[in-house]
Amino acid sequence: MQTDRLDNIFSALADPTRRAILARLSLGTISVTELAEPFKMSGPAVSKHLKVLERAGLVIRGREAQWRPCSLNAAPLKEVENWIEQYKRFWESSFDRLEEYLQELQVEEQNDGSEQ
Repeated sequence: MQTDRLDNIFSALADPTRRAILARLSLGTISVTELAEPFKMSGPAVSKHLKVLERAGLVIRGREAQWRPCSLNAAPLKEVENWIEQYKRFWESSFDRLEEYLQELQVEEQNDGSEQ
């Protein structure tokens, strides 16, 4: 289940237009019409992007009379952060081991140089 959710989130984030939409929504709730203004695409095209973001849980769309507000839901990004954190710990550990190894090599090199 979590893998499918992460797949949807990463798929949504893979498109630069969708990332730009999220960036605009990070400034606050706006209407679909206002959201579409800076993009050189049709309303239906923007709507398709919003559906992908909504399916990933990153956007919440509402309806208030004639106004169609959109807002950012950043909670799914926490799931991405948690997933990435696992790999961050792996790489940090790998770099720590590499640093220890390089220090050992430097000590050996210094010892070899002082013996000559």
